[in-house]
Amino acid sequence: MSTVGQGPSGTQEISTYKGQDRALRAGRLGTAGLLMSVLAATAPLMTVAGVMSTTYAVMGITGLPLLFVILGVIMALFGIGYAEMSRHVHNAGAFYAYISRGLGGLAGSAAAYVALVAYSALQVGVYGIFGFEVAGLLDKFFDVTVAWWIPALAALAVTAVLGALKIDLNVRVVGLVLILEVLFVLIIDVAYGADPGAQGLSLDAFDPGSVSGAGLGTALCFTVAAFLGFEQAPVYAEETDRPQTVVRRVMFLAVGIIAVFYALTAWLIGVAAGPDHVVEKAREESSALIFALAEPRLGTAFTDVLHILFVTGAFGCMLAFHNVVSRYAFAMGREGLLPRAVGRASAGTGAPAYGSLVQTAVSVVVVAAFLISDDKPDGDPTAPVLHLFTWMGNLGALGVILLMAATSVAVIAFFVRRGAARAQAWRLACSGLATVALAVVFVYAVKDFDVLLGADPDSALAWVLPGVVGAAAVTGVAVGLYLRARRPGDYARIGLGNEAFQLEKAASEGR
Repeated sequence: MSTVGQGPSGTQEISTYKGQDRALRAGRLGTAGLLMSVLAATAPLMTVAGVMSTTYAVMGITGLPLLFVILGVIMALFGIGYAEMSRHVHNAGAFYAYISRGLGGLAGSAAAYVALVAYSALQVGVYGIFGFEVAGLLDKFFDVTVAWWIPALAALAVTAVLGALKIDLNVRVVGLVLILEVLFVLIIDVAYGADPGAQGLSLDAFDPGSVSGAGLGTALCFTVAAFLGFEQAPVYAEETDRPQTVVRRVMFLAVGIIAVFYALTAWLIGVAAGPDHVVEKAREESSALIFALAEPRLGTAFTDVLHILFVTGAFGCMLAFHNVVSRYAFAMGREGLLPRAVGRASAGTGAPAYGSLVQTAVSVVVVAAFLISDDKPDGDPTAPVLHLFTWMGNLGALGVILLMAATSVAVIAFFVRRGAARAQAWRLACSGLATVALAVVFVYAVKDFDVLLGADPDSALAWVLPGVVGAAAVTGVAVGLYLRARRPGDYARIGLGNEAFQLEKAASEGR
């Protein structure tokens, strides 16, 4: 593993055979900081306003709270093996590092490119809903009309700057936003529970029959995005003070908090609207559902503040995903899967500044492409939400589901190959169950991708966007084959991170 020493300020720093610029600065994050970073990516208000109302409306079911409970169980099963793996492998490219260790370099290279595309899509998609909401607030409060892409590009610039700075500064930003979001959602929950609809505090939403008539797999696809964030904890392992303890603790805290918090909120939304009317109300109000239910209970001023927090929460989500993508790019550059320059950390901040720059460039290109493709004279006001946000969000979620399923298989292979199958038997059993559950969700997601997008069944998007994930995997395999044939030393390093440099150092000293 990498050696750890004391920096000039007394903080721990990772030292590598290749030099400090090939390492991320250690000791930046503790349990609270890491937990805030991963929870910020779940964007509580965006999930409550967007994912929940969409699932109610599109799937036409009242059992949304039960879906969060089911997904919580699936994610916990996945997390058991994933967390154990995090104790053995510390690498900013968590998913692909684990898959490399378990399934080999080619699978790891494919996973690296899928992860880069998936998390980039999730991050870029948020710019659409952010720009749309900010433009709406400017028009409402200041009577100023701006195109959605202006605030989107402004947020992109701020994210680029913050992404190149110290991770602990980023944590303060997203932490404050997260605390305010959660506080206001809890206020909404209390208001809904204190003033329920005509059917009172009904528990019908937790009845298994409440999801009958809907494809359970497809319904789970709608809600899986709400959990995306907890799996990012190992990405920050190199920057935590005690990775063997902190990463595992944060993952289980995050899964538990997300499952309980969202199940409770989804139930209370149904209570406020009435279980028999929540689907109709969601189809009528769309993403404004929670605001429409909150205003008569809490007043206009409260809902105005809620809209503002929706925007700040979206920004926190953007920054959290930006940090993850930049670290994946850093890990890939360090191991030869991307140009070497991308795998250098800033000497001043210890942040993956070049990886951050890559993600910023990708964001600019994608936002510009959506802007140019809008051929309506005054622009399509729904494009940033129905196209950029929805398309990229579902593309990213599909890629992450695939990575989670592959990682569960890799966890089993990793411990079996090391003769630890008996010692890790119960964890491997959990990984096996998670593999089956995630594979089912992935198959349903691909089969019903047109439903997830709200597109026509014969829409080209139903195969083009999933095809992007496939193309990323093929690209990764091609890069892996090239490295294996032309640069076997780099190929052997895939997934090893700092450990590869220490192995090189030991080999050179032994000669």
